Formats: sequence, structure tokens, C-alpha cells
Amino acid sequence: MTKPQKETIYDIAQRAGASASTVSAALNGSWKKRRIAKSTAERIIAIAAEQGYSANLQARALRTSRSGLVALLIPEYNRFFSNIAQTFSAEVRARNQCPVIISTARIPEEERKTVSDLAAWNIDAIFFVGSVAPEDLSRHCAEAEIPHVFIDQPCDIAPSVVTDNRTGANVLTREILLSMVRLGGVGDTPRETIYFLGGDRTLPSTRNRVAGFSEALYAHVGRVDPEQIIAETYDLDVATRSIKALYERLGGLPRGLFINSDSVFEGALRFLATLPEEELRACAFGCFDYEPFGQLLRFPVHMMRQRHRMLVERAFALLGSENAPILEQVNPELYRATLR
Repeated sequence: MTKPQKETIYDIAQRAGASASTVSAALNGSWKKRRIAKSTAERIIAIAAEQGYSANLQARALRTSRSGLVALLIPEYNRFFSNIAQTFSAEVRARNQCPVIISTARIPEEERKTVSDLAAWNIDAIFFVGSVAPEDLSRHCAEAEIPHVFIDQPCDIAPSVVTDNRTGANVLTREILLSMVRLGGVGDTPRETIYFLGGDRTLPSTRNRVAGFSEALYAHVGRVDPEQIIAETYDLDVATRSIKALYERLGGLPRGLFINSDSVFEGALRFLATLPEEELRACAFGCFDYEPFGQLLRFPVHMMRQRHRMLVERAFALLGSENAPILEQVNPELYRATLR
């Protein structure tokens, strides 16, 4: 027995008394831009459904005012942001929705354009991670009536959930200082102290980590030299050049090193891997991020692990807070290195 031929757009167009392009616009969600009447689009979608034609998510959005899509905007795909994305995806699918994950590379224009594109798709909600201009994005979402929440980046006019970076950096710095005591303590020469490497001080996360680092160091020795803080970017290549330049300026590694993020850690390792083991073991290392393979390195590294699961879970809880400017902080976890 011959199977009935599948309905095409042209069949739907004939039944609806409309052009094929009008049918296509109704079914792919672009009918508003084409200035097609809502009643016409609804009639086309109804005919398509009756004939078993597979309408996409945007067509469903026209009928229900919801697309079933929930977006996550992240700066890049390092371990921390990838963990956020994986947890986010699981949470969205558990709600019978579809996750959309986009990297915007911390480019404000790209973030704004992405929000505009997502608004055209009747996105159900947007989660922003590490955004550069949160207030601007929040206003854009509010105009489009899109529920939204910020992760790892506070926003003055929308709900946010962030790591307690200041406290975490303070705890990690104190742990590095304890290890430095074992290596001779903090001295008066540039090589006998601790340095903060990496990050972007224009971003709240780095600013708060620098503050926590400075507080712990000041409490220990009563001073902080501005040259001890090298924080202009998270770029891997810059991190490699920065640690190499510091090494050459000091004539060796300092007694302590606070590395800000796993991407900076990766960049620093490119240079550190070229050094002999005895030099590496003469420095107390700490990283504000968790890298499980760090336990296999030739030298011990204390790590501060951000709780990505809790950050995402709390973000979903805040999503229903009517976009009130609520700020929640989640304490990170310290992983002490085994000193050998």
C-alpha cells in the first residue's frame, strides 16, 4: 500500500488561500516582521496542525505566547562556564524546555544583539553569566518583557546570584600565606612576597578578589604594594607573558602566587612547565577556580572551587522574583593542596 504523500508548505498554502511565503513566515515565526495579520498566522498554523505538518517552536510560541526556549549567555567555554552551562542545560530540560547556550566573548555589542535576536524568538527567559554591561542588558530585557537573571555578575536593577569572591579570595590568600611560612614566610625583598595574577579589575569578580587578597595580605604583613597585583585581563596568552615577565623581573618565582581563574592558570602553566621542579616547589600556589587535574601537577596548588550547581539552582529560584534587584552570594569551597 502506498503511503500518503507528506503535506508541504504549498499544500498548506492552497488550503489556507495564502502564498507559500506567507505560510513559511507563519510557521517559522517571522510573520510579525512581515506584518502578516495574527489571525492569518493562527489560521495557517491550525491548518498545518490538522494536516499533520510539523510546526516548529516559534509556531508554538504564537499559540501559547511561550517558545519553550531558555537562553544562557556566557563569555567563553572554560571549565567554570562549561560547568555552569551543563548544570543549566539539565535544569532547563527537567522543566520540559529547550536550552539555548551562546558565547558572547564579553563583547557588549554582541550581548545586545543576541538579546534582540532572542526576543524575536519569544524566548521564555535569559540567564546572563559574566556579562560586561548588566544594567544595559536588563533594561533591554525589561522592554521586551523577558524574565532574566544574572549569574557571576551583580546587576543593580535585576536579580543576581554570585560567588562570594571577596571572602573566597581572603580565605585562599591566607592558605597561600600559611604555605609560604613553611617556605620561609613573607620577607622584605620582592621575591619573598605574594603576587596576584590575572583577571580584569573592571569586573566586580576580580575587584572583589583583589580586595579579599589585599585584606588578607595587609592583616599578615601590614602592607600591600600595587606592583603585587597584576590584573588586566583573563587572556591565556597575556597570562603566559605576565608570569614570564614577573619571573624575569624578580630573577625567579616569588614565594607566593595567587592565580585568578582557571584560564589564567592554564596560561601561566605554559611558562611554569618549563621550570625545574625545585623552583616550582619553592613557590606557594593558589588558584581561584577548581581544576581536578591540578592534583597531578609536579607542585601543590590550593584551589577555590565555585559552586556552579548552587549558583544555577539559586538563579532559577530568583527568576520568579519579578526582576527585583536581589543579590545572593554563594560561598566557594577551599581545596587544600597536599604539601609534599
